[in-house]
Amino acid sequence: MLPRRAVMAAATLVLAAMWRPRGPLLAISAAGLAHVPLSSTRKYSRKERGRKLVTEQRLRSNSRRNPSLSSRDATAGAPGAALPGREMIASSATADAGAGLRSEFLQVLLSRRRDLQVPLSVEQGSPVKNPLHQKRLWPKEAEPMESCPRKEVENFKEKLVEENFYLITELGEQGRVPVLLLKLNDPVPKRKPVIVFLHSSYKCKEWLRPLLEGYASRGYICVAIDSRYHGERASNENSYIDALKSAWRNGDTMPFIFDTVWDLIKLGDHLSEREDVDTCRIGITGESLGGMHAWFAAFVDTRYSVIVPIIGVQGFRWAIDNNKWQARVNSIKPLFEEARIDLGKSEIDTEVVEKVWGKIAPGLDSQFDAPCSVPLIAPRPLLLLNGAEDPRCPIAGLEEPSSRAAKAYEESGSAEKFMVAFHCRAWNWPSNDGKHGEGSERLV
Repeated sequence: MLPRRAVMAAATLVLAAMWRPRGPLLAISAAGLAHVPLSSTRKYSRKERGRKLVTEQRLRSNSRRNPSLSSRDATAGAPGAALPGREMIASSATADAGAGLRSEFLQVLLSRRRDLQVPLSVEQGSPVKNPLHQKRLWPKEAEPMESCPRKEVENFKEKLVEENFYLITELGEQGRVPVLLLKLNDPVPKRKPVIVFLHSSYKCKEWLRPLLEGYASRGYICVAIDSRYHGERASNENSYIDALKSAWRNGDTMPFIFDTVWDLIKLGDHLSEREDVDTCRIGITGESLGGMHAWFAAFVDTRYSVIVPIIGVQGFRWAIDNNKWQARVNSIKPLFEEARIDLGKSEIDTEVVEKVWGKIAPGLDSQFDAPCSVPLIAPRPLLLLNGAEDPRCPIAGLEEPSSRAAKAYEESGSAEKFMVAFHCRAWNWPSNDGKHGEGSERLV
């Protein structure tokens, strides 16, 4: 895990991009639209959903906010529209490829909830008094996140508005998404930029509260959710691992990454309907598992306009091909041990890893892997922040995704909006006795 001050110093630079004036930076061509509103998912056949992606819904939404915007305006404002010749053709081809891959990913999400969908609704909640962590926090994790100090705001606590509610995204216990939202009360209501923060494995949204308060003091609406089988969506300290094992046995859920991405699409629906949200400036960030959630949510849902995945983006296929999957597997090892036994293996090997990913997250190590999905985030501002010695997200495994993304950003005329940073420090993971050493820190 990266030190908080390093994480937030880098994240702040990119999230600050949301304060820039609106313009071509956030313009998206009709071909690149990926969002499928929940109210529309039952109106189209599987084939139609894959082709149409309900572009009309997005254009109507834009027209309501800006009556002068036509479908021609939306396309003309796209990054490729101002580029000449081959660059414009390349941009159009990339947009078409992006729409197709997003459609495939949406079909995977829909494949395990076709009979579970309900109209999106909101239920009021209450602050959580005793948040559930499914693993004991390391000493460094338990410390308050003072790396993001609050801006000096007079009577901050009195001005801070806290909302606790649940988004109902589908039938079943896990279709109730707990949301924590913080913002400052404004004498004159106005639309504000939003940052969605996502927690790492075994934690919960309350763990992120210091970050939410820090950014709320700077004028953002700050949102955190409990991912599937975490926090309020967990019944005990084994809920997440039990859900992973169940997904392996039954193949009916996708608790590793994908199901929470579905929730983030529906969170986007909710934020887009709020009168206090600037829908052109919704940023998303997260750490580890939360970084993976941010990566895939931004890939499939173009409403997320600034993206900072922290120690999350990695090459799953690269790890398999280069025998570097052990650290990632060890983070949820009981799942792979069960799969090993079921497959009659004496030890966890490459075949076990491939079969598990294929069952609980179809396409994770193939068509949706980082080299294919990360470039499709262009031209939106993107910072990939990883540890230089992180065994779960090795630098070598990011070479292909980074080079492909850099090319996509260059072709879209937005090369300056993509950055990769690796953080170096002498102590990156706890030693066997659970203690951390001390050392220098730097970003490269």
